[in-house]
Amino acid sequence: MLSSSPAGSAVAGFSLAIALIAAIGAQNAFVLRQGLRREHVVPVIVVCAASDALLIGVGIAGMGGALAEHPAALAAARWLGAAFLLGYAVLAARRALRPGALSPADRPPATLGATVLACLAFTYLNPHVYLDTVLLLGGVARQHPHHWVFGAGAALASAVWFTILGAAAHRLAPVLARPAAWRVVDSVVALVMAAIAVGLVLG
Repeated sequence: MLSSSPAGSAVAGFSLAIALIAAIGAQNAFVLRQGLRREHVVPVIVVCAASDALLIGVGIAGMGGALAEHPAALAAARWLGAAFLLGYAVLAARRALRPGALSPADRPPATLGATVLACLAFTYLNPHVYLDTVLLLGGVARQHPHHWVFGAGAALASAVWFTILGAAAHRLAPVLARPAAWRVVDSVVALVMAAIAVGLVLG
């Protein structure tokens, strides 16, 4: 039974959002890699958290139902997202196969603009983000008597998760100081991106 109190709705939103976003995915993998490189971490966290809050709000406002009624738009987003993720998987695989490009100290840092654009692409070109935020979180929120409080709890969960993921990643830096370790990181990133892309195409 859904709680009738605002606190209950907030806790429910926080719990469901954490369960959804904690799974390894394209966005999480990108935030983790930026955190490991200590490169534009705060802007990346802000973009991810703000985007989730925006999309959750859109879902609560009723856009989730409208999107569900346009399967052609969802299909187009699925193919576009799959192409983007597959392309990034190829780039990550190339990094893993080239020892000279594995150490972050040996590579020039990406610009803030390029990093933010990549973060926006991982967020808005990934149909899973819309399914989790607009359709699922937005739809569940509308079943609660305090749906905007539920949404606030979900948005808070997103902000907390990405902050922890980006800020704590640097603690692994000593372990990842060797090129072999970065080979493993980029290999895992490539596999995750490719798996998600294949899942989108077959989905």
